Amino acid sequence: MAAPVIETCHVACCANRTPNVVSWGRGGIIAFGTCNSVALYDPQERRVGAILSGHTARVNAVRWVYRQDGGKCQSPSSGHLVSGGSDNRLILWEAQNGKSVECKGHTGPICAVDAIYMEDSNILVASAASDSTVRLWLCNEAKEVECLHTLSFGSGFMMDVSLALLPGSSVPILACGGDDSRVHLYVRSNGQLQKVMSLQGHEDWVRGVEWAFIGGELLLASCSQDCLIRVWRLCAKSGTDAHTEDGHTIIKMKQDVFEVKEREFAVSLETVLAGHENWVYGVHWHPPFYEGGELQQPLSLLSASMDKTMILWAPEEGSGVWVEQVRVGEVGGNTLGFYGCQMSPDGSMAVAHAFHGALHLWCKDQDKEVRGEWRPGVVISGHFNAVQDLSWDPEGEFILSVGSDQTTRLFTPWRKQDAPQATWHEISRPQIHGYDMQCLTMVGRFQFVSGADEKVLRVFQAPRNFVDNFANISGTSREKLLASSDSANLPEGASTPALGLSNKAVFQGKTLFQCSGWAEQFNSISDQYQESYFQPLNLTEPPPEDHLLQNTLWPEVQKLYGHGFEMFCLASDSSRTVVASACKASKAEHAAVLLWSTATWRQLQTLPCHTLTVTQMAFSPDAKFLLAVSRDRTWSLWRRNLPTPERPEPQFSLHTHTGKETAIHSRIIWSCDWSPDSKYFVTSSRDKKVIIWGPCRQDDSREPVLPPEIKPCSSILDVGDSATAVAFCPVLYSNNSYLLAVGLECGRILLYKWSTGEEPVRGHDWSSCGETDSSQSHALAVKRLRWRPRAGRSEIEEKSSWVQLASASADHSVKIFNINKWAV
Repeated sequence: MAAPVIETCHVACCANRTPNVVSWGRGGIIAFGTCNSVALYDPQERRVGAILSGHTARVNAVRWVYRQDGGKCQSPSSGHLVSGGSDNRLILWEAQNGKSVECKGHTGPICAVDAIYMEDSNILVASAASDSTVRLWLCNEAKEVECLHTLSFGSGFMMDVSLALLPGSSVPILACGGDDSRVHLYVRSNGQLQKVMSLQGHEDWVRGVEWAFIGGELLLASCSQDCLIRVWRLCAKSGTDAHTEDGHTIIKMKQDVFEVKEREFAVSLETVLAGHENWVYGVHWHPPFYEGGELQQPLSLLSASMDKTMILWAPEEGSGVWVEQVRVGEVGGNTLGFYGCQMSPDGSMAVAHAFHGALHLWCKDQDKEVRGEWRPGVVISGHFNAVQDLSWDPEGEFILSVGSDQTTRLFTPWRKQDAPQATWHEISRPQIHGYDMQCLTMVGRFQFVSGADEKVLRVFQAPRNFVDNFANISGTSREKLLASSDSANLPEGASTPALGLSNKAVFQGKTLFQCSGWAEQFNSISDQYQESYFQPLNLTEPPPEDHLLQNTLWPEVQKLYGHGFEMFCLASDSSRTVVASACKASKAEHAAVLLWSTATWRQLQTLPCHTLTVTQMAFSPDAKFLLAVSRDRTWSLWRRNLPTPERPEPQFSLHTHTGKETAIHSRIIWSCDWSPDSKYFVTSSRDKKVIIWGPCRQDDSREPVLPPEIKPCSSILDVGDSATAVAFCPVLYSNNSYLLAVGLECGRILLYKWSTGEEPVRGHDWSSCGETDSSQSHALAVKRLRWRPRAGRSEIEEKSSWVQLASASADHSVKIFNINKWAV
């Protein structure tokens, strides 16, 4: 079998910010909605195994289809799951092959789903939407879907739904919890969906409901914005229930009775659980499992709340009174709490998803000495909004990304001791900002410049604590890392003052508690607002979310002022001496490129040429040229002047540019890049064209001896969609050909080989080498493509046929692909 051209190495993403969007399957796979897709995450391997794409808007609800008898899937990734989105679509998926069937009918965004296997292998699905309806669907083995019933709630909304089968029968019962503070029960009998009861007691919106089948009875847990959880018991009523024992009446809770097919069922309140201090958004029963051939259903309930805690409840052995067994949560940060919770099939792990999309994993310690203790575990993380830009560090050991979620995140490979291969993880969050992030560029091993929707550029430098932890996690020598930075002046860490945007340095020997004057009386109003203070970490594995929020910031060392509007793009040269920046512009006076010295952080030069926003810039690998492309459909090429005694600092002068007459692109030019030998550059545009220009230097000349004009060297490549990102592979394919990656607005990434010796007139110079398939592609536009500066899929692969490509997308994800350059 031929080696694949493109393999997915890593996907960094997080859950959508909605309550019912995470589901842990009986096969051990966590399914969660991320932007317009459903990700299947394996918590044991710590990587996303598949992405299911089919929705055209945000996925709001995801549930694995389960059997009430606790039956397990044949393999972890098999089975079915159902998802509902803001595109009003309900999709039933086969997890193993990604095949799907759509249920059409809702006229508003779907907010909750549930599904169970019936006895005849049909799948019964319930869905609630903001069109004030709950629908019941049946999908048969031939993948034919029928809407069985539609329940209308007028002007009310149902927040959650849960399905089960009545004890001792195959009759489905549906529980709906909504904004009327009640839990409504419906039974499907004789082809009719009948309302049998409304359970009262909650005093605010019911946010979650879930059934559990225990000992021939059903337990229903409901949670509400009144901070309480109620557990209801549903059992088949026998004829002896009304009798007395020894002449004394048994004291029982009030029972509500309903009849289905000549059988009576009774519902009573089992318990009320009070322990949360804010809205309770999710409840989840311990999944059933088989032990010794018998089905076991532990009587334990997990709940998640906006008070940032998750509680495991269970009845005491002696009294049977429900009490809090375990409470876990996050501390610090300026975040809200949890939207929902799930438990692993064996009950040894629990996951919660937070308001900002982050997953929080806790593992039950199996060590005999501390058995029963829960500790944070390593779990996937990523941006919760569009990723705008990314950059590799000069050595290719980690990657930085910025996004519209106002964060800068750093990912690096980590290999656990017993793991067969390294997995990528977020180990630092250098910047948590108050504006949407837009661009960044590395200016050294541990320094970067970032721009956001503000007029200021900010420069960050890694603290000593990050260098130490990066050495521990990546296995790199600490001394080697410190040698590449000014280690004498490195602060220990960073913290953000209350009501501030700038990360302040914290130096060794000083905690923020000491330097804030907290031991003294408050001197001013601002002293009363405690800073999110830094605690040094000693990490041997990737940190959990609360540490990322508070203890992995990088100190801000400089602000750069000069632009009149919000920042749009950044670039730095290979020698890390010059940074170029550009902002949004609708006039020529604001569209100028500014150059900055990384030695002094002074503004060196203003380069005016374009009339509208400069969308991207790139320095040539030999640092002799600066290329800029613009919304005005033109590009400009700037040449570095030779230094003189009067002007030792870098200076650039305009060499050439395209105008209205010479421009080939007819729409905005989105992206540009240089060939690794600095001979050619490429531009890509919304007009679906990709063009290579040059030559910018002679074959055997180190100095750029420029030809009379720079013109298209390739035929015009039509990629069929708006080309939003383009990148030359830094590893030469062969003497006369180059490998390029092109990212499209639809989310696909294409690989092309361009040969210089071929005749460009007929288009023979371009050859397609491969593209991402539907499971690998992004769901929305590719914002940036960057090749890893060195070859190999891991730290030990130096001379390898594999190269790695990182992509940032508007679908909230950062993906890293392994590309076999000899298989293309």
